[in-house]
Amino acid sequence: MAALAACSGAEGSDVRVPVAPPAKDKIAGAPACTATARLIPSCGAWWGLAPEVFTGAPVDEALRGAEARMGATADVLHVYHRGSELFPTEAELRLARDPARPRLLLINWKPSFDHTWAEIADGELDGRIDRLAGYLRRTFPERFFLTIHHEPENDVDTSSGSGMRAADYAAMYRYVVLRLREQGVRNAVTVMTYMGAPNWAAESWFEELYPGDDVVDWVAMDPYADDRVQNFDGLVNKTREEYAQWPGFYRWMQLRFPGKPVMVAEWGVFERSRDPGFKRKFFESVRRQVKRYPQIKALLYFDSPRAPRGDTSFDSNAEAGRAFTRLARDRYFRSTPVPRP
Repeated sequence: MAALAACSGAEGSDVRVPVAPPAKDKIAGAPACTATARLIPSCGAWWGLAPEVFTGAPVDEALRGAEARMGATADVLHVYHRGSELFPTEAELRLARDPARPRLLLINWKPSFDHTWAEIADGELDGRIDRLAGYLRRTFPERFFLTIHHEPENDVDTSSGSGMRAADYAAMYRYVVLRLREQGVRNAVTVMTYMGAPNWAAESWFEELYPGDDVVDWVAMDPYADDRVQNFDGLVNKTREEYAQWPGFYRWMQLRFPGKPVMVAEWGVFERSRDPGFKRKFFESVRRQVKRYPQIKALLYFDSPRAPRGDTSFDSNAEAGRAFTRLARDRYFRSTPVPRP
């Protein structure tokens, strides 16, 4: 069973980079907190979101709208790019460099939809990778989070010669990261993002997805509160009776990656018609329970009225919105200021 795989070695110590907090977000009496070179906060966790997804709003309007709705600013902006797109865009650069409130970027990149993972690892997209590397060198020297082809589990094709086996994914991820580094991109803090679902973790190939400690700085999961999930504990440690050996994703990450920070890179709460207060209760559970998971160093909400499986808007009703605002303003997410450009 993949859940019981041997643990990886702990990471070495990280150099800490002092950062100055924006005055409006500094908490009176709070200890001086810092972020490391790998963007690990020394206190609490980063707070962020993918704002107003699938609404058609430009990213700057979407973020400022979401921040106004939740009554707080985001530490991390989660954006999505694919194929030959260059990133960060001008709008993303402005948000990252906002003098009043800079944001970290989590950039989610799927390098190609018409090349297999094996083809990418064989060098068929070298021109695209090198072009992006040149753009990043010229345009964006700041540190940022980068995840490559997130949630690969449901794209795995185990058939012979598919080029989309789990081992092909690991090879592709390694190749892209190492190629970017060889081309001078040293400011990308790399994130390996899993779906966070027990059924995929039970697959015999699950462990083969991991690209290696040397090319992965953070590990992440993308869990959603479906009908099986009642609170934050259940969200980050989903289990199922039919996969009895699976301990839950956070527990697995503790065992498998004891030295790496964990990111909840996407999480969302769907509406429940039979329980109109569910979102409010769920957000309240996050505030109570998140401190039980000290390895989680970033929590990024997926805010969308049109998500594929339902409405994950955090303020789809007034009670939910108020609970989310209290959560977003919690001291736990406000103790380490975002590094300034």
